[in-house]
Amino acid sequence: MSIDVRVAEGEADREAVLAVRREVFIEEQGVPEDIEMDGKDDEAIHFVALDGDSADDEPVGAARLREVEPGVGKVERVAVVADRRGEGLGRALMDRLEATAADRGIDRLVMHAQTHVEAFYRRLGYETTSDVFEEAGIDHVEMEKSL
Repeated sequence: MSIDVRVAEGEADREAVLAVRREVFIEEQGVPEDIEMDGKDDEAIHFVALDGDSADDEPVGAARLREVEPGVGKVERVAVVADRRGEGLGRALMDRLEATAADRGIDRLVMHAQTHVEAFYRRLGYETTSDVFEEAGIDHVEMEKSL
């Protein structure tokens, strides 16, 4: 398996990121498009996971990072397409995102994690810092990690 996880650069990468988000959040989870496409993409660093074994470098994962205050990054829109979950793509995306954040002087990451993936983020060193709340009709918790 040849997976390329990188900072998304250029129009093709941006389209790949949006394709993954549309498939996972809008089509699979039923998040309204106006919530998913929140107008904050231009202020974020995007990450894309591409399957290099497919004929056309099929996009299989995506994430974004925004610096919401000096030294604090917000992890958002982490997604892996359904038929590729459990292969380590989420961890690979988060590893690249965390390394990029650290390189840019971010020393703390925060996120609103869907509760069904809370244990995944705990295994990556994130701590839950809130009670359950609803966002886009889905239960979430706030989590954070110091880098």
